[in-house]
Amino acid sequence: MTTLTIKRPDDWHLHLRDGDMLKGILPETARHFDRAIIMPNLIPPVVTAKDAAEYRDRIMAAKPDNSDFKPLMTLYLTEQTEIKDLRAAHEIGLITAVKLYPAGATTNSASGVSDFRNVRRQLETMAQIGLPLCVHGEVTDPDIDIFDREAVFIDRILDPIRRELPELKIVMEHITTKQGADYAAAHANTGATITTHHLVINRNHILVGGIKPHYYCLPVAKREEHRLALRKAATSGDPTFFLGTDSAPHIDDLKEHACGCAGCFTATNTMSILAEVFEQDDALDTLEAFASLNGPAFYGLPVNEGTMTLTKGDPVAYPEKITTGAGPVTVFDPQMPLHWRVS
Repeated sequence: MTTLTIKRPDDWHLHLRDGDMLKGILPETARHFDRAIIMPNLIPPVVTAKDAAEYRDRIMAAKPDNSDFKPLMTLYLTEQTEIKDLRAAHEIGLITAVKLYPAGATTNSASGVSDFRNVRRQLETMAQIGLPLCVHGEVTDPDIDIFDREAVFIDRILDPIRRELPELKIVMEHITTKQGADYAAAHANTGATITTHHLVINRNHILVGGIKPHYYCLPVAKREEHRLALRKAATSGDPTFFLGTDSAPHIDDLKEHACGCAGCFTATNTMSILAEVFEQDDALDTLEAFASLNGPAFYGLPVNEGTMTLTKGDPVAYPEKITTGAGPVTVFDPQMPLHWRVS
């Protein structure tokens, strides 16, 4: 196969940041994706309907000319989130989901949830009105090894929520373990996003031969057995799994730093990488499901009407960096030739 046409894809987990960074990197997503779930972990975070509306307006103002890209907004769940405001934002179609960050789990998560008992009423309301919960699934206990934090979160936090509120739609975002993939596949009303970079790298890529800051992300990449489990899940065609790039731009000065920021920027070359990965696993026929069909089905949204064609040929040359008004952002390097281009 040298040509593949699929429905236009969506990105079900995306960081656009704000200001000059937003203006610089939004075109990289809008070029290939029709919609994206926008993460709310700005400084300050997007916690109210008013915040979400204002952030959406800034995104729309930064959108490239003649682009039909649509941001799908989220609220940042806190222990003070007002149910009335949450309901109103959902009723007018302003938000598509609510994001749960355990406090301190990742970039700009300090305002997240420390005591999950304090958000029980908000979660009950979301279950009643059909508003999905997107979960950053890691515990933050200092006594839990960073490579075990996703599996422990499933046991300690996610499974009790799942059993108490089985009707709540939950997206396990950017899963990184076999335990995550197995849990999502086994439970109703549970979906899981998988990133581009977690299909490509394991923890050796970060640490062997020197620290590679542009492969450092949270949740951190795990052992090879987990990467292979994610590839099996992504390429399976199972509607549980769909693309959420977690493309997370940071300027190089903050990545290549004594305390470097977590995040891989993959918006630019994701579709080429995915086509390469799915072809390697003899699963090009399931790429459309993963990138274009399963996400809309889970969220109850229509599939995009337009199509995207990928063509196989000589290796594609992507820029090493994207220049923004905030500074340069390094594009994720998959360490393999990419023969599929969006044509």
